[in-house]
Amino acid sequence: MERDHFDYVVVGGGTAGCVLANRLSADGRHRVLLLEAGPRDRSPWIHLPIGYGKTMFHKTLNWGFYTEPEPNMHDRRIYWPRGRTLGGSSSINGLIYIRGQAEDYDRWAAQGNPGWSWREVLPDFIRSEHNSRGRGPAHGADGPLWCSDIGVPHPLIEAIIAGAAELGVPRTEDFNGGDQDGAGYYQLFTRNGRRCSTAVAYLRPAAGRANLRVEVNAHATGLVLDGRRAVGVRYRQGGSMREARAGREVILAAGALQSPQLLLLSGIGPAAELGRHGIGVVHDLPGVGENLQDHLQIRLMYRVAKPITTNDDLASLRGKAKIGLQWLLHRSGPLAVGINQGGLFTRVMPGAGTPDVQFHFATLSADLAGAKPHPWSGCTFSVCQLRPESRGSVTLRSADPFAAPVMRANYLATETDRRCTVEGIKFARRLAGTRALSHLLVEEYRPGAAVRDDAALLAFARASGATIFHPAGTCRMGDDPMAVVDARLQVRGVAGLRVVDCSIMPTLVSGNTSAPVVMIAEKASRMILADARDAAADRAASARLPAEDPARRPAPEAAEAIHRRGPGPGGAAPI
Repeated sequence: MERDHFDYVVVGGGTAGCVLANRLSADGRHRVLLLEAGPRDRSPWIHLPIGYGKTMFHKTLNWGFYTEPEPNMHDRRIYWPRGRTLGGSSSINGLIYIRGQAEDYDRWAAQGNPGWSWREVLPDFIRSEHNSRGRGPAHGADGPLWCSDIGVPHPLIEAIIAGAAELGVPRTEDFNGGDQDGAGYYQLFTRNGRRCSTAVAYLRPAAGRANLRVEVNAHATGLVLDGRRAVGVRYRQGGSMREARAGREVILAAGALQSPQLLLLSGIGPAAELGRHGIGVVHDLPGVGENLQDHLQIRLMYRVAKPITTNDDLASLRGKAKIGLQWLLHRSGPLAVGINQGGLFTRVMPGAGTPDVQFHFATLSADLAGAKPHPWSGCTFSVCQLRPESRGSVTLRSADPFAAPVMRANYLATETDRRCTVEGIKFARRLAGTRALSHLLVEEYRPGAAVRDDAALLAFARASGATIFHPAGTCRMGDDPMAVVDARLQVRGVAGLRVVDCSIMPTLVSGNTSAPVVMIAEKASRMILADARDAAADRAASARLPAEDPARRPAPEAAEAIHRRGPGPGGAAPI
């Protein structure tokens, strides 16, 4: 088995992994290895914003997972696409830039995670961002990740915004400026009409660094452990098994499905689950794979009275040529903005203090996400409950590291989730019936006029609901027995190991997850480098102490305890 030695080994070259690779290698002091199971991001469909319709079911660029039969969804197995290329899901997603609500992060901090309040994470959102509008109190203009306006107004989206105003939902110009309420255009992770994934934004600028190595088609199979310390990673590449050693840390950034899978394969997780597959228990950590959350989207579709939709653009060679020229000459038009242009956040449940549903408005309709558009003018209203109560799990199918994990979303398991989903559909219908939209939306194609009462609407949700691609929470951050990582994202009870991806979220954020994952990776990189500096300072201070007085030197475990405890009342705030 071939072995290499690094300071940091990052498992997963996706949304978080590319950020970590850049930030950890930036000062040239540390050798960093980034492992990605998929290929390089060379497909043109990755970089063309509308191209995610082509990558949605791609056999190489997409893991193409399915849940187990969902008991509350007519026992359907729900398709869960996940990126399998540099940039991960940021290379194949819908490009929507949403941070979530301030209350989401304040809730994290209140659940035993110091340093994760909105006030404390906002600098990392700003640090990551290059907003096309320029710098502002809540926005950055110097970060690597471009967030751009759609630019040209669309008549259908304008009518939706006007209709929302009739229902008391105001127009907003910025869903990320501190107040999420409103209807408006989304900003997108694009630059000059091209996708700005984290592979483009973070990894490409770092590609020439001598201290950064990127290995693609490298499928991690498990951790190398020395007792309860992670010292490396095993992976398969080109038919050979290899091993990479980490002198400082192994960092799992494989996502909410595969980070817990790797922990379980390595003997870290619930003892009963490990024993079921004949895996020796290294550390009985009961929360690994639990707490799975996802946004369930319900898609209503309408026939549109005018040929102004993306369906129309794609229906003929003439239309395709027109939008192709728009992109080639001006980097604009449907090819440059994808499918979902507009959004809306509002409250539908009694007593909701902040928006509890989100809408994505697509100027396109198709029977499935990524499928061929309908042969008529159409649009889609997708609505999702923002903070589901239902919890699922990720477990092992077998001890085979190349087998997909077992995913149970457990959608619509609580009365609140069912009620909110139905109320979201009813709000969508009220919106479609406003004066501003009545001349454009001529027929409800799905669910259709025959579906009227609450029971029928819930049955429609069970029969047609699907993921909006936001699984999270399976390596939850916290300070209780079911937490997997602490507030510094270190795996509890295992040294030299962190998890940095969507799985660490205690609760799902109120919106799309790509921007929050970038923030998590930005914050984690600062913590990791700060810990390395502290360790180096401790070693230097220890080396300067007189040899004849060894008692003055703190034991390593005492120094670690002091570090974990953090500063005293007069010390600096946590990173």
